[in-house]
Amino acid sequence: EVQLVESGGGLVQPGESLRLSCLASGFTFSSYTMNWVRQAPGKGLEWVSGIGSGGGIRNYADSVKGRFTISRDDSKNTLYLQMNSLKTEDTAMYYCTKNPHLYDITRGQGTQVTVSS
Repeated sequence: EVQLVESGGGLVQPGESLRLSCLASGFTFSSYTMNWVRQAPGKGLEWVSGIGSGGGIRNYADSVKGRFTISRDDSKNTLYLQMNSLKTEDTAMYYCTKNPHLYDITRGQGTQVTVSS
């Protein structure tokens, strides 16, 4: 069974940084494109970033480009999201997902990121 355990969220001030992690199990992690998606209060799911198998291809939503960096460690079955220069509009629950089910957030509990002064 696919399981994705997100961690690393918290309460930070604008301009600060956080690093999210997602520990995967139940599938061959290295073979899949992985993604981060988020859901702000009262809003729908938003794709944030994706990384291909092998890590060679990385894509970002325009809203986070230049501030967030996605990476993966296949030896640890772990996906990361380094978030710098955080803004209040980054406040959301963050989930990791695996292709092809980009918006399937049922495999993990998510991690809350709150950016507030």
